[in-house]
Amino acid sequence: MYSCDVLIAGGGPAGSSCAWALRSSGLRVVVVDKSVFPRNKICGGWITPPVLQALAIDPTDYARGRTFQPITAFRIGCMGQKEVDVPYTEAISYGIRRCEFDDYLLRRSGAEIKDGVAIASIERSGKDWIINGEIKARLLVGAGGHFCPVSRFLGKSTLDVPVVAQEVEFELTDGQAASCGIAGDAPELYFCRDLQGYGWCFRKGNFLNIGLGRLDQHSLPEHVTQFMAFLRAAGKLGFDPPNKMGGHAYLLYGHSRRKLVDDSVMLIGDAAGLAYAQSGEGIRPAVESGLIAATAIKSADGAYSRERLQAYATLLADRLGDGRNRNETLASRIPRGVRNGIARLLLKSEWFCRRTVVESWFLHMHDSALTPGERPLMISPLPAV
Repeated sequence: MYSCDVLIAGGGPAGSSCAWALRSSGLRVVVVDKSVFPRNKICGGWITPPVLQALAIDPTDYARGRTFQPITAFRIGCMGQKEVDVPYTEAISYGIRRCEFDDYLLRRSGAEIKDGVAIASIERSGKDWIINGEIKARLLVGAGGHFCPVSRFLGKSTLDVPVVAQEVEFELTDGQAASCGIAGDAPELYFCRDLQGYGWCFRKGNFLNIGLGRLDQHSLPEHVTQFMAFLRAAGKLGFDPPNKMGGHAYLLYGHSRRKLVDDSVMLIGDAAGLAYAQSGEGIRPAVESGLIAATAIKSADGAYSRERLQAYATLLADRLGDGRNRNETLASRIPRGVRNGIARLLLKSEWFCRRTVVESWFLHMHDSALTPGERPLMISPLPAV
């Protein structure tokens, strides 16, 4: 039987970041993913400078042969209202294609890779996990996104309400590029009138990504249709997307009831429900959760009890907070109609769109980069036996 110390289920940014941070730990780390990399992964897809710093990615090196679109502005609005331009004097984020980014992170992680392998069974045997009846691991890390099999094994809460989204990404033809009114350096974000979701259109080099996500999953197709009509009427899109939109789901941090750790098992990234509550952005919290998990794994020194792995959940809460800020709590006490009216007025303000929507909700610009190993993780020693 194939044996390893740590099996990471999922080769996306969370799993790859965790594996990368464990590369010099002396642990045998294996990443298993049902897809063969590089694989198609639809995503709005931008990363901030703190992500590059936390993962020690050289932008010049990464950009060689890959899409790396500098973002120097955003356009924000509420559908049916005049949009607001929010320009910057330097790049504040970078557009990437997930098929390239995820493959890059996985290949450089230093882990053994078993892609094209779906997890069909998870069993406990003493202190070990047996995966598919053929892989034995001391520690199991679930990093397989919202539908991660490890999360299912731990038991999903029926009370969790996911955000659902539909989006499409495709390469523009010459004719499509000529009739596309979206600038490459300025993603456009448009909130639904009921403030239950937002749509985006983002040009990354010669690739265009369009999508919409909502808390109200029952009306998603209707709102996607309305958003596409809005883009065409506003002159931003002179053609219909050539590909069918794909769907996906994720949980917002602070609104998920998923268990993060148990004996010899932990969840990271979207498997743990860590997307930012205000924007749904998930790459940065996925990366940081993977790095924090690796710190906890190394400090556990081979003793992977729930009590010792709880340090991961504690550090994650220190980093991300409780998921519900004071303004969100106060807003929940205001009648929805009044609250939405105020929000639509605020979305006409350049100051609000800059300071709150872009810098706080979407980019978390005031949160410093996470640097692994910057502060030692203190875990109490095991009791004497």
